[in-house]
Amino acid sequence: MLISGLQKLTLLDFPGTVACTVFTGGCNFRCPFCHNAPLVLPEELSREDEAERVLAFLKKRVGVLDGVAITGGEPLLHQDMPAFLEKIRALGYKIKLDTNGSFPERLEEIVKAGLVDRVAVDIKNSPALYAKTIGVEHFDLRNVERTKDFLLSGVIDYEFRTTVVRGLHTEESLVEAAQWIAGAKEYYLQQFKDSGHVLDIQGLGAFDGDEMRAFAEAVRPWVPTVQVRGV
Repeated sequence: MLISGLQKLTLLDFPGTVACTVFTGGCNFRCPFCHNAPLVLPEELSREDEAERVLAFLKKRVGVLDGVAITGGEPLLHQDMPAFLEKIRALGYKIKLDTNGSFPERLEEIVKAGLVDRVAVDIKNSPALYAKTIGVEHFDLRNVERTKDFLLSGVIDYEFRTTVVRGLHTEESLVEAAQWIAGAKEYYLQQFKDSGHVLDIQGLGAFDGDEMRAFAEAVRPWVPTVQVRGV
């Protein structure tokens, strides 16, 4: 387990829950708009394992915090994630997991073991533009497809979300993404923000609030629950 950061309090990352956010290091995608580049690039990753420090923090916050949001990087890249989640669960916390959807077997394992309460999956773009959007040539979409279908079956509380980036997304591609997840329980279009640590900002930018709301209206026939975040 490689933990690269801890945000000690968040009211946003785990809806309806007073939580902290744990950041895992490493990712198998190279999305050019990634705002956590130091958690993705191997040469920038801290190699100091913070797992025990995080668990010690959580022990002290029992009764103060209600939940833990696990994000990255890509948390399911780590094979020992189930063991880490078991330790958090033993302290009585609710757990939310963010994932890019490329490890469906590991996701199904932890869901069936009762180790998470909510899952957030990034739907990067329309299927046709997935490889370009995640920066991985010849990407096989079948694993993301399996994750998507698993969550649509209603086995756990979940959300889908898309960070909308000028230069990668269009109304057409967002409509195709919405058709792919038609009927989803929750879908969020997130406004792109330049954190200063974006992997490759060249040619990319943000859509304004009016454009984001127009995108939401365009996809609403397929996902009526769509909302805009970050505007």
